[in-house]
Amino acid sequence: MAEKYRYGEYGYEEGKDGSSPDGRVVNASSGRPGGYDDRDVFGHEEGHDIKYKTLGWPMVAVLMIAEIVSNGMLSLPSSLAVVGIVPGLILIIFLGVFATYTSWLLVKFKMRHPEVHNMGDAGKILFGPIGREVLAFGTIVFAVFATGGQLLAGQIAISSLSNGTICPLLGTGIYAIFTLIMSFPRTLDHMTWVSLASCVSILVAGIVGMVGAGLHPTPGHEISIVQNSTFFEAFISITNPVFAYAGHFMFFIMVSEMKRPQDAMKAAYTLQGFATTYYAVFAAVTYAFIGNGVLSPSFSSLEPKWQKAAYGAALFNFWIAGSLYAHTASKLCFVRFFRNSKHLHSHTVVGWGTWAALVVIFNGAAFVLAVGVPIFNYLIGIAASLFAAWFTYGIAGMFWLHDSYHYEHGVRTWKRKWFQTTLAVLTVWLVR
Repeated sequence: MAEKYRYGEYGYEEGKDGSSPDGRVVNASSGRPGGYDDRDVFGHEEGHDIKYKTLGWPMVAVLMIAEIVSNGMLSLPSSLAVVGIVPGLILIIFLGVFATYTSWLLVKFKMRHPEVHNMGDAGKILFGPIGREVLAFGTIVFAVFATGGQLLAGQIAISSLSNGTICPLLGTGIYAIFTLIMSFPRTLDHMTWVSLASCVSILVAGIVGMVGAGLHPTPGHEISIVQNSTFFEAFISITNPVFAYAGHFMFFIMVSEMKRPQDAMKAAYTLQGFATTYYAVFAAVTYAFIGNGVLSPSFSSLEPKWQKAAYGAALFNFWIAGSLYAHTASKLCFVRFFRNSKHLHSHTVVGWGTWAALVVIFNGAAFVLAVGVPIFNYLIGIAASLFAAWFTYGIAGMFWLHDSYHYEHGVRTWKRKWFQTTLAVLTVWLVR
């Protein structure tokens, strides 16, 4: 007899026999015939050479932290300098809480739609074929830009450590080779332990940075409670904390490789709790000791000895975060090409050849952008406002509105769950 599922916090979940809200007995987390694995993007993996669904929630939390808590946090103290410490901290904490809520919406959507592997798949459900292409393209563009951003961070760190004796092109090239190598594994489980080291790396780097700022504060520095800024300055500063939380575009891919997707929110709670607390403390402490003259990245404002120590500790994190972004772009295309084919789960020449080509192409594109576009930093900010804000916040509200309408009782559900409906609409409206 087929195992039954119940309608719970994350859609239809594994558990006791139960019925859907309209009385239909279901045996799938999606409310459709068949179990979760029957419609999951990787399906039943017994007997396959390459198994994707191997991650537990602690390792997913590690991957999320390694990917999100990275060089983006180094721009947060400068955001406080632009808007003031009070508005800046309120914004950082608000975005962290907001990201936790939208994480919950994404997990609910994934549980109801096991076939969703990435934002492109979700876009097809919401908006049809055009939506699939637009959101898939946005995911790839943002992943490549984010990889390039990590290469630039690595280049800045290498330049600091070498006292500027290594030319930027060479430093970025060396770093790009490391990123290329680490993004090569086909499955995320092969990147978990290095991601754990990456988490330790950025944690230690932040602590070193705060200690360095405290021991060598900027003489005569000024701190602003509230700062008057131009629209352009405020816009750029606001994209910094958004970028610091911009990891939701990878959530579907990570959850797809979990042994128990139902545990995904445990990973999300761990991520957001750590990130929000760490961001607020790091930004406030660094800004308090350096003041309005703090640079972005903030480690560059430290006394030379401490600057080298902080950048040296962070190097490994920049490397791994960049490889995770490049891996995401490659994985999206690879699954799109070979979904339901033998090349997805088997060691074939076509499969490995395509995977290698994708990894090289996306890492190469990130390298070219990082070294060849003088205004690349501004382009990253624009990409964050266009894609990261929507992927992390706005589109999550659309997921809830879509599923509550089509899988429950339409407008009646919206009226009955008026508070949730209001939150979902506000989520879309705030990012529009």
